[in-house]
Amino acid sequence: MSTLNIGLIGSGSISESHLKAYSANPKVRLAAVCDLNEPRAREKAEKYDIPNVYSHYKELLANSEVDAVSICTWNNSHAEISIAALQAGKHVLCEKPLCKTVEEALQVQEAVRESGKTLQVGYVRRHASSIHVLKKFIDEDELGEIYFAKASLIRRLGNPGGWFADQERSGGGPLIDIGVHCIDLCWYLMGKPKVKSVSGNTYNRLGNRAHIQNLDFYKAADYDAALNNVEDMANALIRFENGASLLVDVSFTLHARDNSAQINIYGDKGGAEIEPKLSIVTERHNTIINVEPQLTHPGFEFQGAFDQEISHFVDSCLGLIQTNSPVEDGVEMIKILNAVYQSAAEGREIHF
Repeated sequence: MSTLNIGLIGSGSISESHLKAYSANPKVRLAAVCDLNEPRAREKAEKYDIPNVYSHYKELLANSEVDAVSICTWNNSHAEISIAALQAGKHVLCEKPLCKTVEEALQVQEAVRESGKTLQVGYVRRHASSIHVLKKFIDEDELGEIYFAKASLIRRLGNPGGWFADQERSGGGPLIDIGVHCIDLCWYLMGKPKVKSVSGNTYNRLGNRAHIQNLDFYKAADYDAALNNVEDMANALIRFENGASLLVDVSFTLHARDNSAQINIYGDKGGAEIEPKLSIVTERHNTIINVEPQLTHPGFEFQGAFDQEISHFVDSCLGLIQTNSPVEDGVEMIKILNAVYQSAAEGREIHF
């Protein structure tokens, strides 16, 4: 197989990044698109010259031409559609998070095992060019053993509303939407150590702050200010069996002076600032040195990371490489996220 026929399921906002990346990849043919909102799917089909349009994912999966699918739907449908796609013999790129519950995650993992197909979880930050550079430093032991990481993604006014703010469809708020990115990235760079315990807090004090004027913010396609039953903010301390720890805080709404993104990792030979831009700290000749890698995109470049993620998925499906974001990583992340929510609800540390 030299060309991969792709079907896209869910043509909401994130699908645009998938479609741009697929359309730029010479190994890909966009074969089908599906959305419950069929006119929206037809708009995408017209824009990207996609021949087949469906209003139900099962119709798309019945198309024998389709080799692989991108799942860009609500979180509560990820497991169901992933399993159906695998059983239909398709490779799967599932947007993060893998699903909502640990039980669902284990079911998806079993479906991957039974099908023998590739499932890649959409941890797009793993594919940023700055992370590729940093990973080389880590793999060459330039940072030594990474024993601490901290990550903070703060939006002061950034609740997208719509399905993002609906607990039933999303599974949660900023923790499961943007927190999953920074937790996964740190865990990945730390060498994916086994989790020992999780202690977390969630807060719903400010709501979606829909009354605020004079500031623009991203809104979901189905934005409805009246619907919001997810947390505003979450924080957590994650301890690992090797003694390492990860401290994280994320928010949709918070009385912060500005939005901010800070992700740092620390080892016994060096450290790295990942966000807002890559910088490496080490020692040479008894002197602390700040190393500034010269990169076109020293921070997270949104579409560029999607381009690389899609390229990685395509090559994995074609058997050229193995995915670096397998289903097992998706399962582990759902265990962590669920433990944070459980810890917050029960007011105690959760031990694995």
